[in-house]
Amino acid sequence: MLSVKELFAGYDKKTVISDMSFEVRSGEILSLIGPNGAGKSTVLKVIAKYLEKQKGFVYIDNTEQESISRAELAKKLSVTLTERIRPELMTCREVVETGRYPYTGAFGRLNEQDKRAVEQAMEETATLELADELFNRVSDGQRQRVILAKAICQQPQILALDEPTSYLDIRHKIAFFETLHRLAKQRGIAVIISMHEIELARIISDKVVCIKNGEVTDSGTPEEIFTPQKIMRLYDIPEELYKKYFE
Repeated sequence: MLSVKELFAGYDKKTVISDMSFEVRSGEILSLIGPNGAGKSTVLKVIAKYLEKQKGFVYIDNTEQESISRAELAKKLSVTLTERIRPELMTCREVVETGRYPYTGAFGRLNEQDKRAVEQAMEETATLELADELFNRVSDGQRQRVILAKAICQQPQILALDEPTSYLDIRHKIAFFETLHRLAKQRGIAVIISMHEIELARIISDKVVCIKNGEVTDSGTPEEIFTPQKIMRLYDIPEELYKKYFE
């Protein structure tokens, strides 16, 4: 379980997110939605310890994040941010294998258990057929599945994804989220995901948190959140445009 309580964070002493609280349990998918620049990516960076919080608390399985070493955190949490991975001359299998580095020690040697974890993750994400292909030669949709396999073979309790389908067409977006949903439920992973595709967020999410100007403006189930009034208010959409494009 991941729990965020009264969190403040920002850059160069400027606060970007203020008094933010939410939680996501094992097997749940929680989506962060809101306008560009609202603070969604900042939240994920704090959870991953890429950015120090100003104050507040982040708990992983009821243990305060600050008391968890980076090595131990890498076994509990896998995070994928918006920056695209560009490994040179690495096969897709080699990219997935990097997900085992928290377990392999200084030399990065994979034992039989590591190899089985890689194989299983690639099988579950339908990427085994890409194993020997160069990562930078496969399609964007295939890369996203490989990156998901890398995250899954890390065997995390929590998976944090920042706009993971930004480069995909609608068919590949749906396929990606179907895979993610199945893995979350089967493996009991707590998933927190930053999204712009509100229709897909409505379908895939167990919980939704609305973020605007660095603050949580609303949270609840998709049924509670995806009402015309709340979406218009969150994105500052005039009623006539909402009716034209969403109804």
